Formats: sequence, C-alpha cells, structure tokens
Amino acid sequence: MSQGPLMPKATAVWLVENTSLSFEQIADFCKLHPLEVKGIADGEVATGIKGLDPITTNQLTRDEIEKAQANPDYRLRMAETKVKLPEMKRTRKGPRYTPVSRRHDRPNAILWLVRNHPELKDAQIMRLVGTTKSTIQQVRDRTHWNSATLSPMDPVTLGLCSQIDLDFEVQRAAKDRPQVEPHEAGGTLLPAEVSTAPEETHEPFADMSKPKPAEEEKIDVHSVFAKLKQLKRSDDEDDE
Repeated sequence: MSQGPLMPKATAVWLVENTSLSFEQIADFCKLHPLEVKGIADGEVATGIKGLDPITTNQLTRDEIEKAQANPDYRLRMAETKVKLPEMKRTRKGPRYTPVSRRHDRPNAILWLVRNHPELKDAQIMRLVGTTKSTIQQVRDRTHWNSATLSPMDPVTLGLCSQIDLDFEVQRAAKDRPQVEPHEAGGTLLPAEVSTAPEETHEPFADMSKPKPAEEEKIDVHSVFAKLKQLKRSDDEDDE
C-alpha cells in the first residue's frame, strides 16, 4: 500500500479546486473516503483549510495530473523523492512516555497485565505501560491508594502500548520460563472381561510331593442306562 501525501486534506482541497479529477481519484491518492472528498467539494468538510499544492512540494508531477484527467480510471502515483533520508531507528531507554491524559489508566493496565500475563517481569511492564517498579508492586500487593476502584483493562485498548509490543514482550517472557515436562497420562479403565476374570496363581516352588488331583472320568450315558436295566431285571427275578 503506497503512502499518502503529507497533508491529505489540504492536498485534496487543492486538487478539488484546481483540477478536474474525479472524487475517487482524489480519494485514492489522499487516502480519504470518496464521500469525504465530495464533502470538501460541497464546502461541508475541511472548511478553513488552505489548499496545498502537491506539485511544489514534489509529491505529484503536472504530467501525472494531466494523465489522470484524461483517463478517469487512472490512479495517481506519488512522485519519487530525489533525496532519500535514512530510516531512523527507535532507541528507547527507560520507561515509555505516557501522555498526561492516559496516566490515570496505568494502574488499570498494570492490574490487567499482572492477572492475564503473570510471566511478565516488572521491567517488561515498565516498558509497556511507562510506569515505575514501586507502582507495580503496590498494584500486586493491593496497597495502591486507589486499589479499591481499580479494574483490569487491556493496555492496547487504552492506547498505552501497541499489540505488537505486547505480543513481543509476552513471547520473550515465554522463552525465559523453564519448560514444564508434561505429566504422564493416568491409567485407563480395564475392560470388564479383564477386571472380572479370576486371578491366576503362579506357584513356581509348589510342593511336588503332593499327588496331583485325578481328572474326572467322562461319564458314558449309554453304559449307565445299561447298568440300570440289568439291576431292574435282577429285581424282577427275585420277586418271582
């Protein structure tokens, strides 16, 4: 996504007054909504703002404007600057600066960080919120003068830090924590066939002198009935 002009509304005012570009073309170049550009043309938006010539500020060329006026579908492109400034690296030493209007929200943000991210160190909270170590300790110990009315609030929502900075500090704190080995899973229930089966007794040093119990002989049904018939015949002969 290309970067818009330095003063988008002032540039849009000048383009509306001095060119025949469509609202969509101006809105795309100035990173505004087309209805907002229409409001500038109607005098309802940006009243009192003086137009800024993007040609004199080397943000647009006259050829680029003429090309866009000839083709309504053409989108303006920023002119390349001849002087390239080196990127300034952000160097932060000490706690982050917090605006005066947001300073009363710092205890609420500290309480939220302490509850939701207990792995964060005091130095990390100081960098995120821009507070002091004594204030953090007071919030932890509930000895802060306003502890009765404190409510945990997300520092990103309060505008005290960005989500990127918060995620960075949380990931750094997670790396510093010792790794916790996973506990072994507990035993599962045994099936009913195994739990209700009789226990097998193994006697490796059993007394070999005792005789083994004799196995029961299989009963022949036919032989039993034959013996009963013989007994009945003998009883009948005795009666005669």
